[in-house]
Amino acid sequence: MQTATLSAIGDGMDPGFGVYVHWPFCAAKCPYCDFNSHVRHQPVDQPRFVAAFLKEMEEVRELSGPRTVTSIFMGGGTPSLMEPSTVDAILQGIARHWHVPDGIEITMEANPSSVEATRFHGYRAAGVNRVSLGVQALNDRDLKFLGRLHNVEDALKAIRLAREIFPRMSFDLIYARPNQTVEEWERELKEAVSYAVDHLSLYQLTIEEGTPFYGLHKAGKLIVPDGEQSAVLYEATQEITAAIGMPAYEVSNHARPGAESRHNLTYWRYGDYAGIGPGAHGRLGIGNGKIATSTERKPEEWLRLVETHGHGMIERESLDLEAQSDELLLMGLRLKEGVDLARWQTLSGRDPDPEREQFLIDHGFIERLGNSRLRCTPAGMLILDAVVADLACP
Repeated sequence: MQTATLSAIGDGMDPGFGVYVHWPFCAAKCPYCDFNSHVRHQPVDQPRFVAAFLKEMEEVRELSGPRTVTSIFMGGGTPSLMEPSTVDAILQGIARHWHVPDGIEITMEANPSSVEATRFHGYRAAGVNRVSLGVQALNDRDLKFLGRLHNVEDALKAIRLAREIFPRMSFDLIYARPNQTVEEWERELKEAVSYAVDHLSLYQLTIEEGTPFYGLHKAGKLIVPDGEQSAVLYEATQEITAAIGMPAYEVSNHARPGAESRHNLTYWRYGDYAGIGPGAHGRLGIGNGKIATSTERKPEEWLRLVETHGHGMIERESLDLEAQSDELLLMGLRLKEGVDLARWQTLSGRDPDPEREQFLIDHGFIERLGNSRLRCTPAGMLILDAVVADLACP
């Protein structure tokens, strides 16, 4: 299924219903990563985990009711460490619990170091039609710095395989690396686009508490670009990608028209999604309300909970209208298309504060798209959290 293009702004389309499956295991933990990923030195019992994924789906299906799935995303961790038979069983399970139309977007994350042609063909046969590669850099020096297990040769091999086997391909790059110049980043971006990729996720390197990079940074042994330098790199990223035909449709995501990630648009348009697996989060519409779900992060404890209680959920919170309106703002203002004002007003029960809105407009941080939508400007994207906080205050 082709992702809806952003020319459909304001058409009132349903943001959709996605299914997210979290595979929590990695071959190694990257020093910048604070995701729920775990290294195991013994083989993972994949059949046992598959049985648990399928069991948890039953519980989530009870909560969600019958739904038509618009996208599936397998994230991690490193989902490409799964056997193709594991992926096939999970996708078949989703199809048993919800209606899955033919041709919807089914994405799988993969690391170049774990890519094999036989696995990729197996994933494609199981139904995966979009792959997202964790490339992160296109030079060996920075790949080593980032703790990646692959080199550039591995990355290019994975890119070629993905291009041959899957209808759609994306890959991730991390920028604002130590001593990185705008000129170096521009060359890297142009090289990335030359590989016939249709989508790029471009993330600034951030120092997250609890990671090895955090300790090095705190000790003064890791220097990353300051706020001003990061802003220059961010602005250059927007200009370069727009010039090469892959403009931003979200803060960190760029695509050729029509190749936007359908699954991620469901998140940012504040649609519903089921979260399955260790550390997965979900948002499910229940009647006129919405609930937030989250599961146990530790894989073995999650497995024990599922086998004992039928699911690994440790949180099931009802979101009131104010919380929903805040989340809608937080997610929707990340998008170039902005937020549907009527939907936000319905949830919040009010209009945006006129003085705050005018202040942000006057300073060039937000703008109206007619009377129906509100969005951040490129300058506003640089201070997105502050803009959201200002607009969300009653």
